[in-house]
Amino acid sequence: MQKKTLISSLVAFSVAGLLLGGCGNSNSSKKSSESDKTPTTKITAVGSTALQPLVEQAAQDYQAQNKGVNLTVQGGGSGTGLSQVQQGAVQIGNSDIFAEQQSGVKAKTLVDHKVAVVGMAPVINKDVNVTNVTMAQLRDIFTGKITNWKDVGGKDQKISVVNRAQGSGTRATFEAAVLAGKKAMTAQEQDSNGTVQKIVSSTPGAISYLAFSYVNKAGVKPLSIDNVKPTDANVTTNKWTIWSYEHMYTKGEPNAATAKFLKYMDSSKVQTGLVKKLGYISIHDMKVTKNAQNVVTK
Repeated sequence: MQKKTLISSLVAFSVAGLLLGGCGNSNSSKKSSESDKTPTTKITAVGSTALQPLVEQAAQDYQAQNKGVNLTVQGGGSGTGLSQVQQGAVQIGNSDIFAEQQSGVKAKTLVDHKVAVVGMAPVINKDVNVTNVTMAQLRDIFTGKITNWKDVGGKDQKISVVNRAQGSGTRATFEAAVLAGKKAMTAQEQDSNGTVQKIVSSTPGAISYLAFSYVNKAGVKPLSIDNVKPTDANVTTNKWTIWSYEHMYTKGEPNAATAKFLKYMDSSKVQTGLVKKLGYISIHDMKVTKNAQNVVTK
C-alpha cells in the first residue's frame, strides 16, 4: 500500500514539474516574442517623378540600416505631392518646384528641404536626325509654330509633341525656361518621366523633355540648345538653364523620424554617391542659386 502511495506521489510531482516547465517555456517564448517586436515608424513621400528614383533608392538603403522605419515612396507629380503634404496626408511632398509656384498651396505652412538639383532636357526619338536647335526653334515647336523636322534641319517628318500633365513640376520648369510666357500647344499629356520616355522611344518624330536621369534611356536622345549640351557642369553655372531644385517638403517642422531621414538625404553617402550615380546634381555643387521666381543669382 505504501509502495503504491509512493509511486502515485512521484507521478504527481513529475506531472506538476512538466506543467510548470511548460508554463515557464511559454512565458519565456512570449517574452522573447514581445521583445523582438520593434515599433514601426511609417513615412510616406509622394510627388515628383523626377525625384522619385533618388528617394526610392535612398529609402531602400536607409531602411536596411534602420529596421524600425517603413518608408513608402510614390509618384503622382509635384502638384500632388505639395497638395497631399499640405493636407497632412503624407509626411513628405516631393516637388520640382517651389511651393510658392503651385496654386492652391499655402507655402508658409510648409518647410522646404532641398536635396538635389535636376537638369532637364528636350529629348527626341532616336531616329530623328537632329542634334541641336536654337531656343527660339524649341519654343516654336512646343507652341505649334514649327510642325516638321525639316524646318530645323531634319528630314521631312511630322513632329509629334508629347507634353507633361498639368501640375507636373517638370512641365512648369521647362515652360518657364523655354516658352517665355507663351502658351504651349495642345498635345498629348503624360504624368511621369518614365511614361514619356517610353512613348518618345516608340513614336516616330516624337519630342518631349525629361529629367537628366531619364535622358540616356533606350530609344531617346537629348537635344543641345544653341550648341550648349545638357550636362551637369553646364547646369551648375546656369549655362544650361533648364533645371530645378528637388524639394522634399514637410508640413511644418518634421517629426523626429522624418527629420532623421531628411538628414540622411543630405549626407555624403547620398550627395556624393547616389545623387551622382542616378543622374542628379548635388546641391553642394551648384555655383548659382535660384529662387521661387526663377531668378538665378551667383
